[in-house]
Amino acid sequence: MPEIHADTIAQVILLAREMGETTAVGAHDGLAGHSGPAEAELRAFIDALTEDEKYNLVAVAWVGRDSFSADEYDEAYETASQEDPSTTAAYLVGTDLLADYLESGLEALGIDPSDAEQDLM
Repeated sequence: MPEIHADTIAQVILLAREMGETTAVGAHDGLAGHSGPAEAELRAFIDALTEDEKYNLVAVAWVGRDSFSADEYDEAYETASQEDPSTTAAYLVGTDLLADYLESGLEALGIDPSDAEQDLM
């Protein structure tokens, strides 16, 4: 099971969705590839997490994209912990469907992401 608070993951989900919306609007306005304040906020939030939280966040995303099953969570965490935590924000920001993967990962692990997201709104 992840050793990261569901509210922390929910915050990343909300920021990733905001970044996606900003990117879609930017593409519509001819500003494709423009990283705005939403991306900067997401990067800063992830950068401020502890190494353990970063590894857990990546592991949840990997479970959500079916790279690992929920039963293989510990293996996903161990694999994530082999990577340089200073690159976590760049890796996750560059992950298409990040918010969806995190939601799916939480659900696979038996955590209701909508409860955590609702607490933040």
